[in-house]
Amino acid sequence: MYAIVEILGQQFKVEVGKKIFAHRMNEAERGSSVEFDKVLLVDNDGAITVGTPVVKGAKVITEVISHVRSDKVLVFKKKRRKGYRKLNGHRQDFTELMIKEIIA
Repeated sequence: MYAIVEILGQQFKVEVGKKIFAHRMNEAERGSSVEFDKVLLVDNDGAITVGTPVVKGAKVITEVISHVRSDKVLVFKKKRRKGYRKLNGHRQDFTELMIKEIIA
């Protein structure tokens, strides 16, 4: 059984027992339970239910494992023969979620 769920503007394919990394949820504390009700599709052993736009009564229950940061992404800009060089770095904050239950 799996579901397609929208979390903070992004769509994820989730299965029970799997971990996902969503954008940082500041209000969610470590070890707390979070429910998402924007379920777009549910596959229950071959019986596919597609929402218009969401599946009525379906929700995904997750547990917050930790708040982590991704690897650093370096952005280097240069204009030749002008002496212009700029180096910027960025690390994105993520929340690690464990899928506990899918209610169809």
